[in-house]
Amino acid sequence: MSNALKFVLDPAFSGLDIVKDKINSVCQNLQPWQVVLYTCGTTVVVISVKNFIFNEEEDLVPRMKKKFFRLVKMIPLVKKKIKEEKTKMSYEMEESFHKQVEGYILALPAKGLPMDSVIDELKKYKQIAEIDWESGLVSGTVYNGDPKLTDLMSKTYGMFAWTNPLHADVFPDIRKMEAEVVRMCCSMFNGDSDTAGTMTSGGTESILMACLAYRNIARERGVNIPEIIAPITIHAAFDKAASYFRMKLTHIPIDEETRMVDIKAMRRAINKNTCMLVGSAPNFPHGIIDSIEEICQLGLKYNIPVHVDCCLGGFLVPFMEKAGYKIPMCDFRVDGVTSISADTHKYAFAPKGSSVILYRNKDIRQRQFFVQPNWPGGIYATSSMGGSRAGAIIAACWATLVYFGEEGYVNSTRKIIATTRKITDGLRKIKGMKVYGDPLMSVIGFGSDEFNIFRLADYMTSKGWALNSLQYPNSVHLCVTFVHTHEGVAERFLGDVQKGVIEILKDPNSEIGGMGAIYGMAQTIPDKSMVTELVGCFLDALYSTEKH
Repeated sequence: MSNALKFVLDPAFSGLDIVKDKINSVCQNLQPWQVVLYTCGTTVVVISVKNFIFNEEEDLVPRMKKKFFRLVKMIPLVKKKIKEEKTKMSYEMEESFHKQVEGYILALPAKGLPMDSVIDELKKYKQIAEIDWESGLVSGTVYNGDPKLTDLMSKTYGMFAWTNPLHADVFPDIRKMEAEVVRMCCSMFNGDSDTAGTMTSGGTESILMACLAYRNIARERGVNIPEIIAPITIHAAFDKAASYFRMKLTHIPIDEETRMVDIKAMRRAINKNTCMLVGSAPNFPHGIIDSIEEICQLGLKYNIPVHVDCCLGGFLVPFMEKAGYKIPMCDFRVDGVTSISADTHKYAFAPKGSSVILYRNKDIRQRQFFVQPNWPGGIYATSSMGGSRAGAIIAACWATLVYFGEEGYVNSTRKIIATTRKITDGLRKIKGMKVYGDPLMSVIGFGSDEFNIFRLADYMTSKGWALNSLQYPNSVHLCVTFVHTHEGVAERFLGDVQKGVIEILKDPNSEIGGMGAIYGMAQTIPDKSMVTELVGCFLDALYSTEKH
C-alpha cells in the first residue's frame, strides 16, 4: 500500500519542486515589499475576474452587454444625443398630461376651503377622465363598478376611516376583519387549519412578501443570492422582488403552442441556490394556466417551495368548478404548493389596495415578518411591508366578501367566463386573427400573422377602447371583467375588431404609428437600459406640475 502511495505522491512532489524553483527564480531579484505587493495585487485581480465571471446575481452575457453600453453612452457625442432625446420625450409626455388640465395647485391654500367647495373641486377633477370604463371599453382596471357596491364600500370606509391595524389593541375590530378575510381566502383555496396568510396592499406586495419569505429561508441555509425560477410570462413583480431583495430571477421559456412554462427547462435550471419555483394561474399576458401539478412534482423532488401567482385569477379559480368550468388544480389540494397570492381588489370586487398572500403553514409566513427588538421607540413589528395601514380598506374588503358570498362569486364567475369564451370564439372566427394558447380564464391574448397587431390596437383606441399592448410576441389582450358581461359589450368589441381587421387588410403592410411605433422602437433598441431611461421620463412626467 505504501509503495502505491509513493508511486502517486513522488511525481506530485517533483512537480511541486519545479513550481517552487520557478517561483524562487522569478522572485530572486525582488525585494520583500515587492513580493507582498505583487501577491496582493494578483490576488485582487484574480478575485475580481472570478466575481465578474461567476457573479451569482446576473449571468455573464447580460452583464457584459450592460458594461459595453455604459461605456458607449460615455462617448460625448452619444451622451449628448441621448440627453437631447430624453429632454424631447420628457417635454412631449409632460405636455400630453398638461393639456388635460387648466392648472395645478402648487402650495397649500392660505385658508382652507369650505366642504361644499372641496366637493365641487373634486367633481371638476373627476371630469378630467375621458375614457368610458362604465361602458365596458377598458381591459381589466375596473372589475365591477356596481353603484350599490360603491355605496356599500363608501359607507364602510366612512365608518372605519380613522382605523389602523398597526394598533391592534386600539382597533380590535379591524384585527378581527383582517383575520377573517385571510381565513375565508385560505378556505377558498382548500387550505386546512395550518394554512395562514396576511393581507397586503395589492398583488405586487403579496408577491414581494412570498419572495422575501423564501429568500429568508434560503439565507438560513447559507445561500448568498437566492434564485427564483419562473416562466418568462410571470408577473414583473417577481423582477421587482429580485431587484429589491438581492435575489436572482431565472426566466424559463414557454411552449410556443400552449404558452405554458417548459417543465423540462425549469428542471434543468434548478440548482443549489434555487429558493422557489413559480407558476401562474393564470398569467397576465395571455391568460394561460401553467402546469402547477408538474411544477409541484419538481418542488417535491428537489425540496423547493412552489408559489402559485393567482393574483389575477384569485376570485375566479376557486369558483370555476361550481360555475360549470373545469380547470387544472392549482390550489392547496396540490401537494407541493406552499404559497398562493390572490388579489381581492380584482374579481372579489373589493377596493383597490387589497390583496392576500397565503402560505401552507405559519412557519413560512413568519419568514415575511419584520421585527426590530432594539429600537428605542419600543419593539417594532409588522406582518408585511407597511407600518401604518388603512383599516378602512380592510373593512371595505371584508364587507365586499360577505356581501357577495360564495353564491355571488359563483354567479359572477359564470358570467365572466361565459363572456370570455364568447369573445375568444368570436376572435378565432375573424380572418387574420389568432388567439394565443387555450385561455381558460378571463384574459384573451390575440395577435396576427398577417398584419401588425398594434395597428388594430390603435384602431380600437380610436373607437374608445383601452386594451393592453404586449410584446414578445407583439400582441394585445382583453381582460374581461364583470363590466364586460353587460348586454351588448362583447358584441360591440367583436364588431369593432372585425371592422378594424377588414380596414387593415386593405393595406396590411402600411406604416405603423402610435403604440405600435413605440413598442417597435423599444424592441429594436439593443440597450434595454435605454428603454428604462425613456420609461423613466414617463414616470417623471406623471408628477410634473409645470406647464410649458
